[in-house]
Amino acid sequence: MARYGGPGRITAGATITRRRWTAVSGEAVPIPDADRLVHLQFRRFAGCPVCNLHLRSVAARHDEIAAAGVREVVVFHSTAETLRPHTAELPFAVVADPGRRLYREFGVESALRALLDPRVWGRVVYGVLRDLGPVLRGRRPAPSLNPEGGRLGLPADFLIAPDGRVVAVKYGDHAYDQWPVDEILALARAEREDPART
Repeated sequence: MARYGGPGRITAGATITRRRWTAVSGEAVPIPDADRLVHLQFRRFAGCPVCNLHLRSVAARHDEIAAAGVREVVVFHSTAETLRPHTAELPFAVVADPGRRLYREFGVESALRALLDPRVWGRVVYGVLRDLGPVLRGRRPAPSLNPEGGRLGLPADFLIAPDGRVVAVKYGDHAYDQWPVDEILALARAEREDPART
């Protein structure tokens, strides 16, 4: 895989070598996908309230994303066993990477700014409050107090074409800094209209 743009980071125009991962559900996850764009998301740990907020927004519009020719794949730095109760209802593939091997390969970092950036504080509070009711009622497991891979992970998003070309990249500056669904759809539309762009 070609790398550009700084230590370990990948930029648009790089090529991802073909590989096959296994989702926590057991399904095979080809990267790239021969038939669709892949929106590859790197999130934090199982039960992360900030990640849950974002993934709910993606799940709510999953049919729209799929109709745009995009396959969602989400990576967490937790074990499959820990992830399954937190992600069983998500309509897309979730991949466990407790050793953070994929994070290193894709240049996805951890840093204090993940939680210390003031732009994330409101989302953290909202995410915790939103998850509190279901956790207290036993409908959702509580996140670990000591999650695998720590609490300081930063998100990252990659849009990957069927030929392995990285169409677009976003490395988050804080824990809630990722592409919203409208941006995913806009990037997919732009790629369909002009697949030669870099």
